[in-house]
Amino acid sequence: MAGVNRPLRVLVVDDDALVRAGLSMMLDGIHGIAVVGEAADGDEVLAAADAHAPDVVLMDLRMPRVDGITATRRLRSRRNPPEVIMLTTFDTDENIVYALRAGASGFLLKDTPPAQIVEAVRKVAAGDPILSPRITRRLMDRTATQAGAYQRARAALATLSPRENEVVLAVAHGRANAEIAAELFMSVATVKAHVSNVLGKLGLDNRTQIALLAHDAGLT
Repeated sequence: MAGVNRPLRVLVVDDDALVRAGLSMMLDGIHGIAVVGEAADGDEVLAAADAHAPDVVLMDLRMPRVDGITATRRLRSRRNPPEVIMLTTFDTDENIVYALRAGASGFLLKDTPPAQIVEAVRKVAAGDPILSPRITRRLMDRTATQAGAYQRARAALATLSPRENEVVLAVAHGRANAEIAAELFMSVATVKAHVSNVLGKLGLDNRTQIALLAHDAGLT
């Protein structure tokens, strides 16, 4: 983190030279911020961090040799690492979650207004994570959707008998009818009957849907 007598040190990582130049010019013109280095790919990040000791790294997500998520994970696993803001044009749910799990403190889209990028640099350097409003909404929607699926799956499984739930779990683990019969000490015909009952009670069409329901309920 920057001290009181020196500017925030920023490293810009992007495989597009024009993007690097644009970010560097924009940030270098801001009081209290200095772009101390650039890197063109994720495989250059560790060496650049060693050479320039940045407080914040602006990291591109998609790069040809080592992607930003991998580079972030490597960087954040070191002692006293800089904060990382992921900058990308790709805002899929998976990218957001993977970036945050890798240790990124921020996730912004490349069309984020310059003033918001500057604000993000200052906030993450101060220890405050930052997400663009659009990404925050996507994560909220994702969480709500997952929570709803979990609740519906749990409610559906609650309508089954304890034995039927055992069969559901075995099906979710990929067991064949003969394996389920041996595991649960019942005949294959009884297993088939339980599977049919589960499908009928829950309005499902096949064993794959049983497995997906068990996954949504957090059983696998």
